[in-house]
Amino acid sequence: MIDERPGDVAAAPQDGHAPADASPPPELTEAQLEALLFVAERPLSRREIATLADVDRAAVDARLGDLEVSLAARGIRLVLSGDRVELVTSPEAGALIARYVGADAVRLSPASLETLAIVAYRQPVTKAAIERIRGVDSDYTIRSLLHRRLVVELGRSEGPGRPFLYGTAFEFLERFGMTSLEELPPLDVEVAARLVEDDGGDESPAGPTIPADEVEG
Repeated sequence: MIDERPGDVAAAPQDGHAPADASPPPELTEAQLEALLFVAERPLSRREIATLADVDRAAVDARLGDLEVSLAARGIRLVLSGDRVELVTSPEAGALIARYVGADAVRLSPASLETLAIVAYRQPVTKAAIERIRGVDSDYTIRSLLHRRLVVELGRSEGPGRPFLYGTAFEFLERFGMTSLEELPPLDVEVAARLVEDDGGDESPAGPTIPADEVEG
């Protein structure tokens, strides 16, 4: 004989719905994602967003795709660079925004533009490689670009001396009206050849690097 005393068997839902205390699965809406990126003071990684929203990476990628489409014709754009994402103002609004903040667009010297181009097309790249391509010392120019946040330290090479590896930042994409490095214009054949010349073996762009946030000193 089956004992059906109260408390021994959980009561089944009478209407086919889940119990009232069951929590709905976490969800990340397009509006929530836009608000999060709006208040963020720095680019966020997809992993950070997934952790904050308690959702998986697939949900983050889906909402990023939706948001990118929604913002395509508006004054705010979504910029994706590798694993990081950020909201930026649209290129066509640049002049108006510059007048509002009381600053003209940053004017770069020929040396800065040349160095920035090398970093953009060759990244990740060491200072030594930049100087070999340019033929002159580039320490001051690199520091200037770092100060303007157009160039960032990506980490250190595992080559001799563990030199810093440099790449472009979100500000670079925003300043030049791009949403990804894939929009860089193609190089002249002769110029491209200079950028891929043997760099002397002090870096290996395809090899492992040590992330900048793990570098000591």
